[in-house]
Amino acid sequence: MTLVMEKPDSRLISAGSGNNTATLRYIIQGTDDEAVALDALKTTAPTTFDGLLRRSWKVEPVGDGSEWWEGSVEYGGVATQKDVGCSSYSFEIGGGTQHITQAKAHIASYAPPGKTAPDFGGAVGVTHDGVEGCDIDIPVYNFSETHYKASTFVDGTYKATLFAIACNPVNNASFRGFAAGEVRFLGASGSQRGDESWELTFRFAALPNVTGLVVGAITGIAKKGWEYMWVRYEDAEDSGSKTLVKKPTSVHVEQVYGTSNFSGLGIGV
Repeated sequence: MTLVMEKPDSRLISAGSGNNTATLRYIIQGTDDEAVALDALKTTAPTTFDGLLRRSWKVEPVGDGSEWWEGSVEYGGVATQKDVGCSSYSFEIGGGTQHITQAKAHIASYAPPGKTAPDFGGAVGVTHDGVEGCDIDIPVYNFSETHYKASTFVDGTYKATLFAIACNPVNNASFRGFAAGEVRFLGASGSQRGDESWELTFRFAALPNVTGLVVGAITGIAKKGWEYMWVRYEDAEDSGSKTLVKKPTSVHVEQVYGTSNFSGLGIGV
């Protein structure tokens, strides 16, 4: 077991005009491996001290072949508000599109004198062969968060977790006040700062879960935000116009994204 203890003569502080520095001194015991001793020192020493940022750290053996090391950690520069544990947030509403084949409501149809316009039951862009539909703008709640994490937090296991969630990007539990199925993880980016902490930015988009949808004569349809809904049409005779028309005969809701628990992102829920 590797132990790291701060020395009694630690905390050497010097002050100057805009150039304050500090040094913390440690004893490391329980390993003859320099890399292990260095990593233990890095893990134990705080990333900030007295308003200064951790800049460098080193270890030196005490004697030959010993399991004792002396370590020192240097601090300098002024810590900013973007230190480990701090976060920032932004959002934008809009920017989404959706292809639809069925209108929310049919308003009117017109035909030449003496003719009756066929009733398509709200289908949009009906042709002899099918239903073309149209693209509409829909509001999407896009938001991002930036968090500052210690270097020890962003390890290989954490990066693998981020990738796994990106491959199954819809929330399977409540997240940021949204119900399961409403939030999609769009990805994350990270950069390591000079003080060894990480700046991580996470991007999300939200669409509401809906119930009580109506398509033609079909009612009681429920769809989660990032599920996909499509409509099957078949030929039917319209009694008013005495013509064959396309009418919705079934509605299908599909899961097209995998789901994950966003607690694995490490930013709370």
